[in-house]
Amino acid sequence: MSGSSSLDRRKFLKVCVGTGAAVAANPALIAQPTGELTPAAKVRLVDARGRTLEPENLTKGRSYVFHYPYVTTPCFLIDLGVPAEPGSELTTSDGEPYRWSGGVGPERSIVAFSAICAHRMSYPTRSVSFIDYRHKPMSGTGTGGDWWERGQVIYCCSEGSVYDARDGGRVLGGPAPQPLAAVRLEYAASDKALFATGIYGGDMLERFLSEFGFQVALAHKQDDIWQPATETARVWPMSEYSRTGAC
Repeated sequence: MSGSSSLDRRKFLKVCVGTGAAVAANPALIAQPTGELTPAAKVRLVDARGRTLEPENLTKGRSYVFHYPYVTTPCFLIDLGVPAEPGSELTTSDGEPYRWSGGVGPERSIVAFSAICAHRMSYPTRSVSFIDYRHKPMSGTGTGGDWWERGQVIYCCSEGSVYDARDGGRVLGGPAPQPLAAVRLEYAASDKALFATGIYGGDMLERFLSEFGFQVALAHKQDDIWQPATETARVWPMSEYSRTGAC
């Protein structure tokens, strides 16, 4: 795929999905600064059988994988087991401020983040994942700070970047230049449904698909790696999505 084609597809998603769907419903979004929110299609999260994924079916402290806002870009879904309140101001690598919306669900404990490390873009594949959620405190002797003792972090062992899953993906340690991008979730109590509706934070998706497009296309058997996720996104436990955890 050529660079111009990639750019055209990205513009298409931004204009048609973002502006057409989200901004029409909430015109205030159009005035938000870069990094605040990139609206995308409202996508229902479903299980392996295509049924609505209800919060009660998520195991607390376990990581899950789904793809959003494209069918080829992986994200983590996590029930932290404790409420995740909206945090303080975060900043992208370009210096743009934004605020995370916090957790959702009956206990406001369910969060979602891009599973693409903000440093060198390590991401989960079917064979191995160098990045994952760690619910329990890290074992051994650490030098990165109190996150070694408290757990509930997303850790990338390829370069040692650590992100706070309870505070919008804030960087706690390592070389990552910005927080993990966060997925905005919505919860519909009427049918116990979870929806992904946009992305907060620094956008690395164009760079990711440009650099890893060939591998991603092969892994997903997907010619159009820029195809936006629509209607539903299937969710897998990480233990079923990747055969091996590298760290």
